[in-house]
Amino acid sequence: MQDIVTGYFPILVFLGIATVLASVMTFLPMLITRAKPDNEKLSAYECGFEPFGDARGEFDVRFYLVAILFIIFDLEVAFLFPWAITLGYIGEFGFWSMMAFLGVLTIGFIYEWNKGALEWE
Repeated sequence: MQDIVTGYFPILVFLGIATVLASVMTFLPMLITRAKPDNEKLSAYECGFEPFGDARGEFDVRFYLVAILFIIFDLEVAFLFPWAITLGYIGEFGFWSMMAFLGVLTIGFIYEWNKGALEWE
């Protein structure tokens, strides 16, 4: 039991120092600064316009399709490299698990294709 605690001690020290530093950097500015709100600081921030309309407006479905395309191609590549390296160790179960994963991604890709996300306008 002593070896386990000794092995994790540096991690606990690191987490303790990180927690103390994060707390100091968060709360120290609140203690040493004074709040001086004025009209300029309280005005509209980014574009200079006052907010109008509902923030929960509808988006075009193409935004979601682009996000799904990114997930299909990015995650596929991110999972294929480690899978290819360890294929000799994981055996047939690992092979068929990846085939199921690629099947799900293929279904998503076909969905995107049918929705016209691959057609450039």
